[in-house]
Amino acid sequence: MAIYRFRVTFEDYDEVIREIEVLSKHSFLDLHRAILESVGFDPEKPSSFFISNDQWKKGEEFAYLPSEIKMRKGVLLMDNTRLNQHIDDPHQKFYYTYNFERPFDFHVQLIKILGEEEGKQYPFLFKSIGKAPKIFNAGGIQEAHLGSDDDVKNEFDFLNDMAYDTEEEDVDLLDDEETETDEFSDPSGGDDDF
Repeated sequence: MAIYRFRVTFEDYDEVIREIEVLSKHSFLDLHRAILESVGFDPEKPSSFFISNDQWKKGEEFAYLPSEIKMRKGVLLMDNTRLNQHIDDPHQKFYYTYNFERPFDFHVQLIKILGEEEGKQYPFLFKSIGKAPKIFNAGGIQEAHLGSDDDVKNEFDFLNDMAYDTEEEDVDLLDDEETETDEFSDPSGGDDDF
């Protein structure tokens, strides 16, 4: 059976590269899960592959957890669509959007067609370069790893590290400034008549 080796890159993070091998009979859902496992993202988010051209223009869509609108339009589902049904070019490209609520876009390109290696489990992560970006939820807290309260306090405790004055000291300075007179102030406190 044929093996497809895909190079997967983030659209906005060129330094992060994954090369993933899958069986030609695998579905787009298998590739979806392999990509997300390789970067440490939750695979249970609405996502889509699009057949793409050399300029990464989106074509036909294969969706996972599609919206009702997409379902009514008859979008193909990842789990029902095999990769070999849509490989027309030895350098086939797919544009992949993960999590439409907080999207990450990927370029997925077929780079090699190989023979199956006996005893090897597929999908297989062939190469991993770079660290994937962190995902943050609406509260700004990283979903993948929630540290302890001490970690959060230490992370945002840079003012104490800089020996920054407290607010009370700032208020005392303001009081001192208000009591001082300068060369332009009127010691009698009256208004000037011009």
